[in-house]
Amino acid sequence: MPSALPAVPFLGAALVLATLPHHWRVGNLATLSIIAWLTAYELILGVNAVLWDGNVTVKAQVWCDISTKIQVGAKMALPGCCLCMAKRLNRIAYGLDMSPRGWKNRILDIALCWGFPLLIMVLHYVVQGHRFDIIENIGCMPAVYISIESLLILGVSAFIPSILTLLFCFLALIKLLRRRIALSSVILLKPNPNLTTSRYIRLMVMTFALGSWSAILVSVSAANDYNSGLLPYKNWAYVHVDFSFVGQYSIANLYANAPDDLRCLFILWAAVSVSALAFFLFFGIGADVAKDYVACWRWARAVVLRHPYPKPEPSMVESVIWANSLDAESKYHPRLEDGTWNVVNIQKDLPPLPPSPPSS
Repeated sequence: MPSALPAVPFLGAALVLATLPHHWRVGNLATLSIIAWLTAYELILGVNAVLWDGNVTVKAQVWCDISTKIQVGAKMALPGCCLCMAKRLNRIAYGLDMSPRGWKNRILDIALCWGFPLLIMVLHYVVQGHRFDIIENIGCMPAVYISIESLLILGVSAFIPSILTLLFCFLALIKLLRRRIALSSVILLKPNPNLTTSRYIRLMVMTFALGSWSAILVSVSAANDYNSGLLPYKNWAYVHVDFSFVGQYSIANLYANAPDDLRCLFILWAAVSVSALAFFLFFGIGADVAKDYVACWRWARAVVLRHPYPKPEPSMVESVIWANSLDAESKYHPRLEDGTWNVVNIQKDLPPLPPSPPSS
């Protein structure tokens, strides 16, 4: 791998993190979870690409133990978060409550975005034939014992949320078309300052796109992993007999013996950065996001750089209004830097105010 490619995951992580202030203000659990999982996944890929650039040396074994589990969880988190968003968009289309205020909705959202990936991370031990694999230029990868159990745990469990995401998006679109009403009218039924028509459309398009993307990636990975058949899963001891083994595979070896596997590895490696770029294009560009960028820059300039923007000087009319709000019986007000300020003399130079309308 050329030395410039390890920078790609770090760039993807930066693009995803750029949208964090906007989504933090909106408070959408699904999008915040996508930001967390994608950022962690991109940082892991970037670190791995730097550590194993041009080598397959067994090192940083504890890092590999932790990072491979996070990779397994991140692959499951994207379909789960998309399903969480699709479920909420479908509720909006049906005119139901848009904010998950009930404890049942909150628990379900947390379960889809975090509980489901963590469960798969634990179940991965069932089909983890050895400790991990090291691929040259890619780094440590999760080890999987190819069997019907691994197909169910890692394949079907990720494919079902992706299909349900597409189904919810399709039902929401059909409901809006059948009711023949404008989307803005549906949103006005349950007003929410954090949701606009444009944001709803972006959420719908992004959810449908990421759901389709997840289904395609799961299908490509499963087709590549299981095209040679399944291994028998006799018992736990049989599968984990040499658990401490670490597989080491160079690019030259894979290119000579398994070119299809090598091609699939690089496709799935690049797909993570493509997902990060797609997320940024959907939510990192727009007038509402630009306001958050400006607010973050003002905060960073004032707090970090210690160079806040100067406050605008008040106009003469604003000064008079401020003076009139003080004690009305006093002719003179507090002394300013340039001398005593006689509000009465200032008021003489201004045109008289129109009389107030008679009260009914």
